[in-house]
Amino acid sequence: MIDWKTDSWRKFPIKQVPEYSNISNVALVEKELSIRPPLVFAEEARRLRKRMADVAEGKAFLLQGGDCAESFAEHNANNIRDSFRVLLQMAVVLTFGSALPVIKIGRLAGQYSKPRSSPFEVINDVSLPSYRGDMVNDMLFDEEARKPDPERLLKVYDKSAATLNLLRAFAGGGMADLTKLHEWNLEFVRGTKAAEKYKELAAKITSSLEFMKACGMTPENTPQLRETEFYTSHEGLLLNYEEALTRKDTITEEKGWFATSAHMLWIGDRTRDIDEAHVEYMRGIANPIGLKCGPSTNPDDLLRLIERLNPLNQSGRLTLIARMGSSEIQKKLKPLITAVKKSGLIVGWCCDPMHGNTVKASSGFKTRKMDDIMTEVKGFFEVHKEMDTIPGGVHFEMTGQNVTECVGGVYEVNESNLADRYHTHCDPRLNATQSLELAFLLADLLSENRKGLNKEIAAVS
Repeated sequence: MIDWKTDSWRKFPIKQVPEYSNISNVALVEKELSIRPPLVFAEEARRLRKRMADVAEGKAFLLQGGDCAESFAEHNANNIRDSFRVLLQMAVVLTFGSALPVIKIGRLAGQYSKPRSSPFEVINDVSLPSYRGDMVNDMLFDEEARKPDPERLLKVYDKSAATLNLLRAFAGGGMADLTKLHEWNLEFVRGTKAAEKYKELAAKITSSLEFMKACGMTPENTPQLRETEFYTSHEGLLLNYEEALTRKDTITEEKGWFATSAHMLWIGDRTRDIDEAHVEYMRGIANPIGLKCGPSTNPDDLLRLIERLNPLNQSGRLTLIARMGSSEIQKKLKPLITAVKKSGLIVGWCCDPMHGNTVKASSGFKTRKMDDIMTEVKGFFEVHKEMDTIPGGVHFEMTGQNVTECVGGVYEVNESNLADRYHTHCDPRLNATQSLELAFLLADLLSENRKGLNKEIAAVS
């Protein structure tokens, strides 16, 4: 990385960034951010890299989920708590099904910006800059509101710091206590099929915990029963924000530059050009990183990207996040896995079943169908089984709120009632019930994988 600097990305072409009208204000904001404390620490990111190595090697499973785009208006303790609690529920279900540790990463504490397919939005013949997330401008369709404002970067830092503070308190302060499984249910989930399955699962785990208690292992003397590791991530889109929060690790022997805005960053499908700014920035940070791979991803281009982003071929450094769409997953994923497997390059594989399955309902709302999401998840597992590779994890857009944004599920959300509680500031999210349904589907798939692996081991023995 001799030729890499924290600002070397500025010499490269760049997409999906706002055009600010007052550059001097931007410089002042960047300077202010550069002297603020880091939001995460190098050792935390390094620990996650080790966990992601376990994911790549099939020794752990990745659960990555959270808001499509966080918003200032919805930033409050209850929403953060509810999303955290749903991720905990999903992780318990997945752990039980896979008999593997589940690495929990939230799309939280920094996911305030979004790439857009068009730089402009037109309503009633009026054209204004597209809403790019609260990190850039306001959702209100108004000329002044849609102007990019660099001061929002400082607000994102403050909101992210508050979120991280609460998440750390939840993870280490007792909310993750396994003896309180029955208390994790959200009120609006009670009585559903998914909730009943979770209740049955919690009863089995409680029985096991009672046995462990009789053996002398309790939450008081066994931290693993009352605490959990929880990490944060977001798309590294606004590189001036990321650069200002990039810090050199001067404490450990393994020195390097770390993005301290989150434990993990990823490159989006729209900004993965090897000769452009986002890849240039990401190749120099020591955090674990992700790379979104859409249906247009070319196998040869992907290999070059992997070599650029992970030149030392380190396990845990790079996770490929496939987002193909339910109709394309089988056809588009196989060539990528084939090329990577043949090359000997080390990556983790993750499934994003959300972004390739967005459709517009007759009512005009963007939505996603549960059936499509489940089909893509199943297809992801089927391809990996056929290729004898590791389906390492999943990446969902979800919330703990009782929203009606995705169609389907036990509540049978349909297109006619999307407007009831459609609160997203960008793309449609799974609600808590739908998230739990998917967790049980995944648990079944992981359980089948485990049984298949055990049969192979027995045959070899």
